[in-house]
Amino acid sequence: MAPVPDGLVAVVKRDCPTCALVEPVLQQLAGAGALTVVSQDDPGFPAGLPVTDDRELEVSWRLRIETVPTLLRVDGGAETGRVEGWLRSAWETFTGVEDLGPGLPEHRPGCGSRSVEWGVEEELARRYGGSVLTARRVELADLEDDVEAVYARGWSDGLPCVPPTEERVLRMLGGTSRAPDEVVAVVPPDLVECTVEKVAVNAVLAGCLPEHLPVVLAAVEAACRDEFALHGVLATTWSAGPVLVVNGPVTRRLRMNSGINVLGQGDRANATIGRALQLVVRNVGGGRPGEVDRATLGNPGKVGWCFAEADDGLRPFPPLAESRGVPGSALTVFAGAGLVPFLDQLSRTPESLARTLALVLRTVGHPKAALGMDALVVLGPEHGRVFREAGWDRERLLAELEPLLVLQPDELRRGALGIAEGMPDALLDRPLPKFRPGGLLLTYAGGPAGMFSAVIGGWASGATGSTPVTVPIEEA
Repeated sequence: MAPVPDGLVAVVKRDCPTCALVEPVLQQLAGAGALTVVSQDDPGFPAGLPVTDDRELEVSWRLRIETVPTLLRVDGGAETGRVEGWLRSAWETFTGVEDLGPGLPEHRPGCGSRSVEWGVEEELARRYGGSVLTARRVELADLEDDVEAVYARGWSDGLPCVPPTEERVLRMLGGTSRAPDEVVAVVPPDLVECTVEKVAVNAVLAGCLPEHLPVVLAAVEAACRDEFALHGVLATTWSAGPVLVVNGPVTRRLRMNSGINVLGQGDRANATIGRALQLVVRNVGGGRPGEVDRATLGNPGKVGWCFAEADDGLRPFPPLAESRGVPGSALTVFAGAGLVPFLDQLSRTPESLARTLALVLRTVGHPKAALGMDALVVLGPEHGRVFREAGWDRERLLAELEPLLVLQPDELRRGALGIAEGMPDALLDRPLPKFRPGGLLLTYAGGPAGMFSAVIGGWASGATGSTPVTVPIEEA
């Protein structure tokens, strides 16, 4: 493309009522001095003026035109100012020409530029931007079904995926300011460097929107931290997989579900963000079921498990991420093995409800197992109300649970209660806590009706297993 000449530049299209309205103004400006007119759809518009034909939209894309008409000033090949739409006073000030458009309305908004129409912007970026993408291209035959091609090449988790075309990946990358070639993490089990671009490709496959990408990037970063031990979470025969808990303003902006059916289907952000992480693990890290992923049973959440903690003004304690030292928009990844919902519809005191919760927590892994696994509690709003009205915060509830979760040697011994399973005798010289210090996480989410909560049991915890990780979400 030849450079736009210095002076005033007007970008218009005939199919815009405001552009048609200001046609006599453009005639005035052309008569008053240097004016270059760029037309997006008709090189004969405006009539009688030299027009740069921009039906291929290269000029508009390079000038980053979002609205027509746009009036720019170019000096030394660089833009020094612009006015969008029609406002007589602004155009007169900008051009230094008085009495523009006599008889015209004082103001009219412009129309959207053709260069930012749905799907066009990404195509123009691919065509004129010099592609920033480095992933290998896969060419499909003319009659090959692109959705079936994703299955055939092993990129799918068993559900249909969105084919990651170049335009879709470029659109996804618009959700972050991070460079496409920036390395986000080294993904187990194959220990492959994963760039922002690779995350974007898998976010497209998962069905994410561009605004979801910062959360997916945070999830990949958190899950690939050494302390989370993703390789172990994959290789274990236990049922564990990453569970994502999202906190902060980002949950409202993305309209993430933190209420009714919070741990179920139906919300695009919840469903696709969790799925995108699992696809990164599969397609970048090589973590495929039957290969490194050796789970005996697995759990449905291994397709993707992500939810937002409720921020309804009624929660009994601050958000999980804040309690872990990361306020604001943040994400916690937990190695969760499945959901155990429980009810208590009669407890009206926090002491009684805490005892119910403790009994359920004792079953994590096995009722005769101690110190082996962490747990994530999802406290429903009606149960949360019991603790809130009693003035119990997170610290108080954990303190009250601690003695209720101390297991005695006689109940842990192998063979006790007629059950062969149990703790080794060498560890039974004293009572044992069910969970290691910091191994019990409390969250708050769910619908407003029903005195129900849930426990998500973990995998091997601490230095011998997985530790939950919390990271901030860098919003675009």
